[in-house]
Amino acid sequence: MKKKLISVLIISAMCLPDLLLPAYTAEPFRGHIEETNIRNQENDKIFTKEVKKLEEDKTIELTVSQVLAGATSIEGDEFFAEVSEDVLAGSGVLLPKGTVAHGTIKNIVDPKRLGRDGYIELSFDYLITPDGREIPIEGGMTSKLHPAKSVAKVAGENLAYTAVGGVYGAAAAVEIAGIAGAVASQGYTLLGGAALGGVIALGLSLFRKGSDVLISPGDEIKVKIRSTEAIPVMTFDAVRQDEIKYEGLDVSITDIFLEKDPFGNLNTITLDLIIKNQSKTDFSTFDIAMVNDLHNSYNPSIFTDYKNSLAMKTIKRGENISGVLSFSVDNPNRQHWLVFYDRRTHKPLAKISVDNAKKDLNITDLTKKRKKRKKTTDPNII
Repeated sequence: MKKKLISVLIISAMCLPDLLLPAYTAEPFRGHIEETNIRNQENDKIFTKEVKKLEEDKTIELTVSQVLAGATSIEGDEFFAEVSEDVLAGSGVLLPKGTVAHGTIKNIVDPKRLGRDGYIELSFDYLITPDGREIPIEGGMTSKLHPAKSVAKVAGENLAYTAVGGVYGAAAAVEIAGIAGAVASQGYTLLGGAALGGVIALGLSLFRKGSDVLISPGDEIKVKIRSTEAIPVMTFDAVRQDEIKYEGLDVSITDIFLEKDPFGNLNTITLDLIIKNQSKTDFSTFDIAMVNDLHNSYNPSIFTDYKNSLAMKTIKRGENISGVLSFSVDNPNRQHWLVFYDRRTHKPLAKISVDNAKKDLNITDLTKKRKKRKKTTDPNII
């Protein structure tokens, strides 16, 4: 009896999964539908329902990420560049800033005599968007000057060589014949020396070679590109940069400028700020930095003549303050965040996107002439 009972239990256990199978097979089907609905909702947040092609020969600004030099590069070398600004289309963004363009060096021409510069020809075949989409394209650029500009450049340089040679020739004539000789010859020795010096300089200029081509990391190039297929248009919210908020700390970027550093390089990002610090933390200059998408960090510049500079100041808890902070960066075209750190752990407490602020302020030219800053009317802000 016991053996029969055990046998029944074993057979029932073996058959039970098969009996319950229909109930379990229906479950993944319902889950699949829910997952699709979620994906569709996410797509609605990321993309508009428009699809566009890059217009024929659309000019896009790209930032090169590596050295392209006529002296060291060879034809067929691969390289990458990034889209410097969002490419707009319809009611959204066709190509977001940071989209990577893949290219190859198509042709390199060495510099030649008569001062003719070398040039480089580039071709592009596909783009990779920040969300991982690969887009086939056709496009290219050349650093070769237009023939008319090239002739004018060479002629201008040759004229400059001739003028300088004339000056040195006249000076040599004075050195040899002296002022008295120049006076006695009624200036003919000076004219003769200048003419001879000009001829020699012109001859040397005709034999000189032009400059070699060099495109450095961070240099902007303008490329004519067209897409071979339609591209989904992204919503403006989808291309906004991620930020971190810290309770009690309210940071508003009210204006952005690109200025020259003390050495004359156009690489300093200056932010007009209104900071309301109702948090539980004090922030000194050493707790604030500019960070780019490559995780490079830049401290506030102390080389500024702004009277309301916040450099070397402490923003105390309970304090509301306005002023400017400047940061000298490697490449102003990259994505940047203003970051406030915890002094003890050096972990970021707040990250404010400079690119988001630029979009919100509708700033298209960071090098625009700086307007006189309006004083805030809020009596609680210093």
